[in-house]
Amino acid sequence: MIKIFINNVEVEVEEHWTVLEAAKFYGLAIPTLCYNEGLSPYGACRLCLVEIGKPPNTKMVSSCTYPVEEGLVVHTDTDRVLRARRMMIELMLAQAPNSKVLQDLASLYGVKQQRFKVRNDECVLCGLCVRMCAEQMDGRAIGFQERGHNRRISTPFDVRSKECRLCGGCIYICPACQLRCQGSEPDTDICNACLNMDPTCVDVYGETTCWMYDAGRCGTCVRESADQGDQSKK
Repeated sequence: MIKIFINNVEVEVEEHWTVLEAAKFYGLAIPTLCYNEGLSPYGACRLCLVEIGKPPNTKMVSSCTYPVEEGLVVHTDTDRVLRARRMMIELMLAQAPNSKVLQDLASLYGVKQQRFKVRNDECVLCGLCVRMCAEQMDGRAIGFQERGHNRRISTPFDVRSKECRLCGGCIYICPACQLRCQGSEPDTDICNACLNMDPTCVDVYGETTCWMYDAGRCGTCVRESADQGDQSKK
């Protein structure tokens, strides 16, 4: 066991863990998209970014791929981290605006505008389907092709692969294949209809996690605001 600091709290973790595994063990919620416990870590979506180190020498790393080490200082929900997560959600929504997973994340993190050209590729290149096919189904029927903005996932030579058994594992695990519900018809590409949450507790309490799912449900924020108002009147 080694000791690290997560959000200014000293904890003990296993030496072979990643920062994400350590945070999950202690009940800290870090969003992920390309991560799956049954697959190898990939670090593509960058939603699991955390800030490590002590100011002013800090940097952001993907928690799903970064191994813990003795004395490591980790901050999971700083302003810098939250801004980066919102940016990544906005970028991925430009690729797959019909994904319910991404729409829910946008609502959760308060992403309400789309500043990038919508491509409707319906693929965010998270690589979950490629790893599922290779590591769990032992098929290796699909993979990445080309580079840069032309990068995509397909079969070799864009023809049906003889290795594909039509198991459906790639569709099952794909976050972009879980289409937005048909209950609303928003005017913009960002729906914001199913959830109404943003991490306001992070602003109020620093990096202390609110355990009540959405901000304000427990009433603590309301009570604190009322107490501050009473003190100002005095």
